[in-house]
Amino acid sequence: MDDLGVTVPQDRWATARTALKETGDRFAALVTSVPDPAVMATKDWTIAETAAHVVVISRMYTALARADGTPFPIDGLDSAVAPVTIETVGLFNDISLERFTERDLKVLAARLRDDITEILRVTENADPSAPVIWLGSSVVPLGGLFAHLVNELLLHGWDIATAAGVRWPIPSRHAALFFDLFLLGMLRNDTGDLLNRPGPVSSRRIAVRFHSRHTTPARLVAQAGRITAEPPGPGTDAHIAFDPATLNLMLFGRISQPRAVLTGGLIAWGRRPWLLPEFLHTVRVPTIPYARGSAATDSR
Repeated sequence: MDDLGVTVPQDRWATARTALKETGDRFAALVTSVPDPAVMATKDWTIAETAAHVVVISRMYTALARADGTPFPIDGLDSAVAPVTIETVGLFNDISLERFTERDLKVLAARLRDDITEILRVTENADPSAPVIWLGSSVVPLGGLFAHLVNELLLHGWDIATAAGVRWPIPSRHAALFFDLFLLGMLRNDTGDLLNRPGPVSSRRIAVRFHSRHTTPARLVAQAGRITAEPPGPGTDAHIAFDPATLNLMLFGRISQPRAVLTGGLIAWGRRPWLLPEFLHTVRVPTIPYARGSAATDSR
């Protein structure tokens, strides 16, 4: 898988569709098994609120997947999407939970299953590489939209399982979709205003090559506060071999960098590996303060 274009291969598209159905079913079964929806799953959200957040996204994606201008099924969110940046996505989440008030776990699970069925139906014959306008006027391929929802299900399933004290395996073949289809898909299309943030940025160029048996070989370059994707080549400052489940948990603040390294899920080397902290500070994704726990991952 060496193609650095925005084309989503059919085998990855098939994996994304299967992962969405399977992970959605697992998530729905998890939330309906929880005895107390008022238990905190993150620092700020209960289990019910966390599940509602995921359903907000699935509701939005029933519209975005159509690519025909269908309005979001939650009033007031259409106009709130374009201005979102990495700094304001938390506010967008708060607004969306104010607009979407359902908190009954059985109702949320049923809605999630229905949304995923609808998303799969309307995209059955769609081009997985078709561009989709996302938060902050960024652009991701349709396959990346699927990958993002799978990642939301996996991460917030982890939050809920941790709070409930039950296992939540994260198959790395499914976690890898976030890096392959969503992150690389956005970087090779258009990041829009999503990654904009205030304050000074370093002009230093840092190139890091990422290696995983589950993902496309790729090199990410951080410079002037921006991230771009390039073909692997000379001038690489550092290399990271990673397990996708571990990488995602670390990027989204569920585990620390030392834990990712000590468990073998992240291995770094290269001619200037000391630049990695600065690089990882630039590669920012939205994080939600969570209740720490020990839900298991599964790196199959």
